[in-house]
Amino acid sequence: MRSPKALLALLAALMAAPAAAQEADEAEAVTYPNYWDPRERVEVPDLSARNRIRFLTTHDFPPFNFIDQQEHVSGFHVDLAREICDELNIADKCQIQVLPWSELSTAIAGGQGDALIAGIAINVISRDDYLFTRPFMKFPARFVRADRVEIDGDDASALAGRRVGVMAGSAHAAMLRAYFPDIQPVTYERDEWMFDGLNTGQVDAVFGDGVQLSFWLISNSANECCSYFDGPYFGPAFLGEGLAIAVRRDSPDLADAFDHAVHAISKDGRMRELYLRYFPNGLY
Repeated sequence: MRSPKALLALLAALMAAPAAAQEADEAEAVTYPNYWDPRERVEVPDLSARNRIRFLTTHDFPPFNFIDQQEHVSGFHVDLAREICDELNIADKCQIQVLPWSELSTAIAGGQGDALIAGIAINVISRDDYLFTRPFMKFPARFVRADRVEIDGDDASALAGRRVGVMAGSAHAAMLRAYFPDIQPVTYERDEWMFDGLNTGQVDAVFGDGVQLSFWLISNSANECCSYFDGPYFGPAFLGEGLAIAVRRDSPDLADAFDHAVHAISKDGRMRELYLRYFPNGLY
Protein backbone atom coordinates (compact mmCIF):
# COMPACT_ATOMS: atom_id res chain seq x y z
CA MET A 1 0.00 0.00 0.00
CA ARG A 2 2.91 2.33 0.67
CA SER A 3 5.20 1.29 -2.20
CA PRO A 4 6.29 4.28 -4.35
CA LYS A 5 4.70 2.97 -7.54
CA ALA A 6 1.42 2.21 -5.82
CA LEU A 7 1.35 5.67 -4.23
CA LEU A 8 2.08 7.38 -7.53
CA ALA A 9 -0.62 5.37 -9.26
CA LEU A 10 -3.18 6.31 -6.62
CA LEU A 11 -2.17 9.97 -6.79
CA ALA A 12 -2.43 10.03 -10.59
CA ALA A 13 -5.92 8.56 -10.37
CA LEU A 14 -6.86 11.07 -7.70
CA MET A 15 -6.00 13.97 -9.99
CA ALA A 16 -8.75 12.79 -12.34
CA ALA A 17 -11.27 12.14 -9.59
CA PRO A 18 -12.93 15.58 -9.22
CA ALA A 19 -14.34 15.43 -12.76
CA ALA A 20 -15.93 12.07 -12.02
CA ALA A 21 -17.33 13.37 -8.76
CA GLN A 22 -19.27 16.04 -10.66
CA GLU A 23 -21.46 13.41 -12.29
CA ALA A 24 -24.54 13.58 -10.10
CA ASP A 25 -26.03 10.30 -11.20
CA GLU A 26 -22.81 8.43 -10.45
CA ALA A 27 -22.45 10.16 -7.10
CA GLU A 28 -25.94 9.13 -6.10
CA ALA A 29 -25.04 5.49 -6.77
CA VAL A 30 -21.99 5.54 -4.50
CA THR A 31 -22.46 4.10 -1.03
CA TYR A 32 -20.57 6.03 1.62
CA PRO A 33 -19.64 5.09 5.20
CA ASN A 34 -21.74 6.25 8.14
CA TYR A 35 -21.17 4.37 11.37
CA TRP A 36 -23.35 6.57 13.56
CA ASP A 37 -26.88 6.17 14.82
CA PRO A 38 -28.55 9.45 13.76
CA ARG A 39 -30.50 9.46 17.02
CA GLU A 40 -27.34 9.33 19.11
CA ARG A 41 -26.20 12.42 20.95
CA VAL A 42 -22.49 12.98 21.54
CA GLU A 43 -21.69 15.72 24.03
CA VAL A 44 -18.89 18.13 23.18
CA PRO A 45 -16.33 18.88 25.91
CA ASP A 46 -15.18 22.41 26.69
CA LEU A 47 -11.94 23.06 24.78
CA SER A 48 -11.66 26.74 25.72
CA ALA A 49 -8.60 26.10 27.91
CA ARG A 50 -6.61 24.83 24.92
CA ASN A 51 -4.66 27.55 23.14
CA ARG A 52 -4.07 25.43 20.04
CA ILE A 53 -4.72 21.95 18.70
CA ARG A 54 -2.10 20.46 16.42
CA PHE A 55 -2.92 17.61 14.08
CA LEU A 56 0.07 15.59 12.91
CA THR A 57 -0.01 13.71 9.63
CA THR A 58 2.26 12.52 6.81
CA HIS A 59 2.49 13.40 3.12
CA ASP A 60 2.99 9.97 1.55
CA PHE A 61 -0.35 8.14 1.78
CA PRO A 62 -2.65 9.38 -1.00
CA PRO A 63 -5.53 9.95 -1.16
CA PHE A 64 -5.48 10.41 2.62
CA ASN A 65 -2.36 12.60 2.93
CA PHE A 66 -0.24 13.97 0.08
CA ILE A 67 1.37 17.09 -1.34
CA ASP A 68 -0.76 18.49 -4.15
CA GLN A 69 0.30 20.24 -7.36
CA GLN A 70 0.44 23.58 -5.55
CA GLU A 71 2.83 22.08 -2.97
CA HIS A 72 0.15 22.18 -0.27
CA VAL A 73 -0.63 19.33 2.10
CA SER A 74 -3.92 17.82 0.99
CA GLY A 75 -6.03 14.71 1.30
CA PHE A 76 -9.02 13.18 3.00
CA HIS A 77 -7.41 13.33 6.45
CA VAL A 78 -6.43 16.97 6.02
CA ASP A 79 -9.89 18.09 4.92
CA LEU A 80 -11.50 16.00 7.66
CA ALA A 81 -9.33 17.73 10.30
CA ARG A 82 -10.43 21.11 8.93
CA GLU A 83 -14.09 20.10 8.99
CA ILE A 84 -13.70 18.94 12.58
CA CYS A 85 -12.17 22.26 13.58
CA ASP A 86 -14.93 24.20 11.82
CA GLU A 87 -17.62 22.13 13.53
CA LEU A 88 -16.04 22.73 16.94
CA ASN A 89 -15.59 26.47 16.21
CA ILE A 90 -11.87 26.22 16.87
CA ALA A 91 -10.49 26.77 13.37
CA ASP A 92 -8.33 29.65 14.64
CA LYS A 93 -6.67 27.25 17.09
CA CYS A 94 -6.09 24.36 14.70
CA GLN A 95 -2.81 23.58 12.99
CA ILE A 96 -1.87 20.73 10.65
CA GLN A 97 1.78 19.69 10.61
CA VAL A 98 3.38 17.18 8.26
CA LEU A 99 6.10 14.86 9.55
CA PRO A 100 7.74 11.65 8.33
CA TRP A 101 5.84 8.57 9.48
CA SER A 102 8.78 7.47 11.66
CA GLU A 103 8.62 10.71 13.69
CA LEU A 104 4.91 10.82 14.50
CA SER A 105 4.91 8.82 17.73
CA THR A 106 7.93 10.66 19.13
CA ALA A 107 6.44 14.03 18.23
CA ILE A 108 3.10 13.48 19.95
CA ALA A 109 4.74 11.88 22.98
CA GLY A 110 7.00 14.93 23.29
CA GLY A 111 4.12 17.38 23.13
CA GLN A 112 4.83 18.59 19.59
CA GLY A 113 1.32 17.62 18.55
CA ASP A 114 -2.08 16.80 20.03
CA ALA A 115 -3.62 14.36 17.57
CA LEU A 116 -2.47 11.89 14.93
CA ILE A 117 -4.61 11.71 11.80
CA ALA A 118 -2.41 9.45 9.71
CA GLY A 119 -3.77 5.92 9.67
CA ILE A 120 -2.33 4.69 12.98
CA ALA A 121 -3.25 1.01 13.37
CA ILE A 122 -5.69 0.30 16.19
CA ASN A 123 -4.46 -2.70 18.15
CA VAL A 124 -3.53 -3.85 21.66
CA ILE A 125 -0.12 -2.18 21.51
CA SER A 126 -1.29 1.17 20.14
CA ARG A 127 -4.14 1.34 22.67
CA ASP A 128 -1.50 1.38 25.42
CA ASP A 129 -0.13 4.61 23.93
CA TYR A 130 -3.21 6.39 22.59
CA LEU A 131 -6.91 6.97 22.96
CA PHE A 132 -8.76 6.57 19.67
CA THR A 133 -11.89 8.16 18.36
CA ARG A 134 -14.48 5.88 16.87
CA PRO A 135 -13.49 4.75 13.37
CA PHE A 136 -14.64 7.12 10.66
CA MET A 137 -13.73 4.76 7.81
CA LYS A 138 -13.27 1.00 7.61
CA PHE A 139 -11.24 -0.59 4.86
CA PRO A 140 -13.20 -3.15 2.85
CA ALA A 141 -11.90 -5.99 0.74
CA ARG A 142 -13.46 -6.18 -2.71
CA PHE A 143 -13.62 -8.45 -5.72
CA VAL A 144 -13.11 -6.88 -9.13
CA ARG A 145 -14.13 -9.04 -12.09
CA ALA A 146 -13.31 -8.91 -15.80
CA ASP A 147 -16.51 -7.84 -17.55
CA ARG A 148 -15.77 -10.04 -20.57
CA VAL A 149 -16.06 -13.18 -18.42
CA GLU A 150 -19.48 -14.75 -18.04
CA ILE A 151 -20.20 -15.47 -14.38
CA ASP A 152 -23.38 -17.32 -13.52
CA GLY A 153 -24.48 -15.47 -10.41
CA ASP A 154 -23.99 -12.16 -8.68
CA ASP A 155 -22.31 -13.12 -5.42
CA ALA A 156 -19.00 -14.66 -4.44
CA SER A 157 -20.35 -18.22 -4.54
CA ALA A 158 -20.41 -17.85 -8.33
CA LEU A 159 -16.61 -17.64 -8.27
CA ALA A 160 -16.23 -21.16 -6.85
CA GLY A 161 -13.55 -23.04 -8.79
CA ARG A 162 -12.46 -19.92 -10.65
CA ARG A 163 -8.98 -18.40 -10.62
CA VAL A 164 -8.86 -15.21 -8.58
CA GLY A 165 -5.75 -13.07 -8.28
CA VAL A 166 -4.49 -11.83 -4.93
CA MET A 167 -1.24 -10.41 -3.59
CA ALA A 168 1.06 -13.08 -2.18
CA GLY A 169 1.50 -13.04 1.59
CA SER A 170 -1.09 -10.30 2.07
CA ALA A 171 -3.91 -10.07 4.58
CA HIS A 172 -6.25 -10.30 1.61
CA ALA A 173 -4.73 -13.62 0.56
CA ALA A 174 -5.36 -15.01 4.04
CA MET A 175 -8.86 -13.57 4.06
CA LEU A 176 -9.64 -15.02 0.62
CA ARG A 177 -8.65 -18.52 1.75
CA ALA A 178 -10.55 -18.23 5.03
CA TYR A 179 -13.78 -16.73 3.65
CA PHE A 180 -13.90 -18.34 0.21
CA PRO A 181 -12.24 -21.80 0.34
CA ASP A 182 -13.86 -22.87 -2.96
CA ILE A 183 -12.10 -20.16 -4.94
CA GLN A 184 -8.75 -20.96 -6.55
CA PRO A 185 -6.30 -18.23 -5.49
CA VAL A 186 -3.56 -17.17 -7.89
CA THR A 187 -0.89 -15.18 -6.07
CA TYR A 188 1.19 -12.34 -7.48
CA GLU A 189 4.26 -10.59 -6.14
CA ARG A 190 3.44 -7.18 -7.65
CA ASP A 191 0.21 -5.24 -8.09
CA GLU A 192 0.81 -4.52 -11.75
CA TRP A 193 1.33 -8.22 -12.48
CA MET A 194 -1.98 -9.00 -10.80
CA PHE A 195 -3.82 -6.36 -12.84
CA ASP A 196 -2.11 -7.56 -16.03
CA GLY A 197 -3.32 -11.06 -15.18
CA LEU A 198 -6.87 -9.76 -14.94
CA ASN A 199 -6.58 -7.89 -18.23
CA THR A 200 -5.04 -10.83 -20.12
CA GLY A 201 -7.33 -13.55 -18.79
CA GLN A 202 -4.92 -15.33 -16.46
CA VAL A 203 -7.56 -14.80 -13.76
CA ASP A 204 -11.28 -14.03 -13.91
CA ALA A 205 -11.23 -11.67 -10.93
CA VAL A 206 -8.95 -10.21 -8.28
CA PHE A 207 -9.47 -9.74 -4.55
CA GLY A 208 -7.81 -6.95 -2.63
CA ASP A 209 -7.87 -3.59 -0.92
CA GLY A 210 -10.98 -1.59 -1.76
CA VAL A 211 -9.09 1.72 -1.79
CA GLN A 212 -6.52 0.56 -4.32
CA LEU A 213 -9.12 -1.20 -6.47
CA SER A 214 -11.37 1.86 -6.44
CA PHE A 215 -8.69 4.00 -8.06
CA TRP A 216 -7.45 1.29 -10.38
CA LEU A 217 -10.95 0.93 -11.84
CA ILE A 218 -10.94 4.57 -13.01
CA SER A 219 -7.34 4.46 -14.26
CA ASN A 220 -6.10 4.22 -17.84
CA SER A 221 -4.59 0.85 -16.96
CA ALA A 222 -8.04 -0.62 -16.32
CA ASN A 223 -9.43 0.91 -19.51
CA GLU A 224 -13.02 0.18 -18.38
CA CYS A 225 -12.33 -3.54 -18.49
CA CYS A 226 -13.71 -4.47 -15.13
CA SER A 227 -16.12 -3.77 -12.32
CA TYR A 228 -16.79 -4.53 -8.69
CA PHE A 229 -18.33 -7.90 -7.94
CA ASP A 230 -20.26 -8.53 -4.73
CA GLY A 231 -19.07 -7.25 -1.38
CA PRO A 232 -17.81 -5.23 0.32
CA TYR A 233 -16.24 -7.56 2.86
CA PHE A 234 -14.98 -6.59 6.29
CA GLY A 235 -12.73 -8.63 8.51
CA PRO A 236 -11.18 -6.83 11.49
CA ALA A 237 -8.98 -9.84 12.23
CA PHE A 238 -7.44 -9.46 8.76
CA LEU A 239 -7.90 -5.78 7.86
CA GLY A 240 -7.92 -3.99 11.19
CA GLU A 241 -10.56 -1.83 12.84
CA GLY A 242 -10.37 1.07 10.41
CA LEU A 243 -9.23 4.68 10.49
CA ALA A 244 -9.54 6.81 13.60
CA ILE A 245 -7.83 9.81 15.18
CA ALA A 246 -5.32 9.05 17.93
CA VAL A 247 -4.66 11.34 20.90
CA ARG A 248 -2.51 10.99 24.00
CA ARG A 249 -4.12 9.06 26.81
CA ASP A 250 -4.26 12.23 28.92
CA SER A 251 -6.51 13.92 26.33
CA PRO A 252 -9.93 12.24 26.54
CA ASP A 253 -11.54 15.65 25.97
CA LEU A 254 -10.04 15.76 22.48
CA ALA A 255 -11.19 12.25 21.61
CA ASP A 256 -14.73 13.08 22.76
CA ALA A 257 -14.72 16.42 20.92
CA PHE A 258 -13.56 14.81 17.68
CA ASP A 259 -16.25 12.13 18.01
CA HIS A 260 -18.86 14.86 18.47
CA ALA A 261 -17.63 16.65 15.36
CA VAL A 262 -17.47 13.55 13.16
CA HIS A 263 -20.98 12.60 14.27
CA ALA A 264 -22.24 16.07 13.34
CA ILE A 265 -20.64 16.16 9.89
CA SER A 266 -21.80 12.60 9.20
CA LYS A 267 -25.35 13.54 10.12
CA ASP A 268 -25.64 16.68 7.96
CA GLY A 269 -24.02 15.32 4.79
CA ARG A 270 -20.59 16.92 4.96
CA MET A 271 -18.88 13.55 5.44
CA ARG A 272 -20.61 12.29 2.31
CA GLU A 273 -19.34 15.29 0.33
CA LEU A 274 -15.83 14.74 1.66
CA TYR A 275 -15.96 11.04 0.85
CA LEU A 276 -17.10 11.65 -2.73
CA ARG A 277 -14.37 14.25 -3.19
CA TYR A 278 -11.66 11.65 -2.66
CA PHE A 279 -13.43 8.37 -3.50
CA PRO A 280 -15.65 9.19 -6.48
CA ASN A 281 -15.86 5.53 -7.46
CA GLY A 282 -16.73 4.43 -3.93
CA LEU A 283 -15.23 1.74 -1.72
CA TYR A 284 -18.43 0.02 -0.68
